[in-house]
Amino acid sequence: MHFEEFARAQLPDLVRFAAVLTGDRELAQDVVQDALVRAHQLWRRVAAADRPDLYLRKMVVNGYLSWRRRWYQRSVQTAPDVTKFGEAAVPDHADRIADADRLARLLTGLSRAQRAAIVLRFYEDLDDGEIAEVLGCAVGTVRSHISRGLGVLRVQIADGKRVAC
Repeated sequence: MHFEEFARAQLPDLVRFAAVLTGDRELAQDVVQDALVRAHQLWRRVAAADRPDLYLRKMVVNGYLSWRRRWYQRSVQTAPDVTKFGEAAVPDHADRIADADRLARLLTGLSRAQRAAIVLRFYEDLDDGEIAEVLGCAVGTVRSHISRGLGVLRVQIADGKRVAC
């Protein structure tokens, strides 16, 4: 498979994945673009991987995890408005928009590693081994990130319910 075909096939899903991961569509596009540029430069290595799609997702996650280290991106503020990432063919309902907004706000309360692990698990539907491969860590670390992240989310949700009453 040629890089152009691979990139064209992966691009929509990668941008959607990165948008949920970052909470900002513009930053997501930048992270994906950087990952695709690096993938093009390393195409032989990427193509030789058992799962080139996971290799590329790992590049996107690494780009997201390190984006704050780059001086030219320090001024980028993530916007937790994931409602604009929805599919145009499906009509948005007020409850769905409110839920998506609340989920985006809840995810911003997690560490970047916890957020990445949770998005890979529940949005990308990857198993622990695949997430560990993408994040470049042990399976136990993935489980720890997910467990702690879900714990934080539970506390945030419980605090939100108490405030709403």
